[in-house]
Amino acid sequence: MLIRIASLDDIKGIAKVHVDSWKTTYKELIPDFALENLTYEAREELWKSVLSQENSKVKTFVAELDGEVIGFSSGGPERTKRYGYSGEIYTLYLLQEHQKKGIGKNLMRTLVSSLQEDGLNSIMVWVIEENPSRAFYDSFSPEKVDVELIEEWNANEIALGWKDAGTILQK
Repeated sequence: MLIRIASLDDIKGIAKVHVDSWKTTYKELIPDFALENLTYEAREELWKSVLSQENSKVKTFVAELDGEVIGFSSGGPERTKRYGYSGEIYTLYLLQEHQKKGIGKNLMRTLVSSLQEDGLNSIMVWVIEENPSRAFYDSFSPEKVDVELIEEWNANEIALGWKDAGTILQK
């Protein structure tokens, strides 16, 4: 298994992981219409846009196994500027069959280390409160920052944060 910086060649693999992991992870957590409207093509366009930006402060990494993208993570500057955190994990997705093997932890550590190299030394992440992956983030001992309601899904999204991103690397 290899973790490396994502390239434009990874767009199809990232889009597949993005859609497939949403459909397995969020199946019981968000309305069916939100999952039914997900397409590989739309996610490919999204990731083409993200990965094509020159001088972007967004970092994207992929986990690759036998030449196939099985997971990815991305992050950059904290988007809201409301919470006093400099960085944010935007995405961290892994195909269900590759979860609970340490790959997600490696993706997170690689991303956080890269964000720290860019001077982003406090990190937050938003996660749907009932998401089973929340236990993954909780294992890194974050503080609870905020909770917001996603009205169209009738689901709470919780912000978790680490004032010292270095603590993530120690877990």
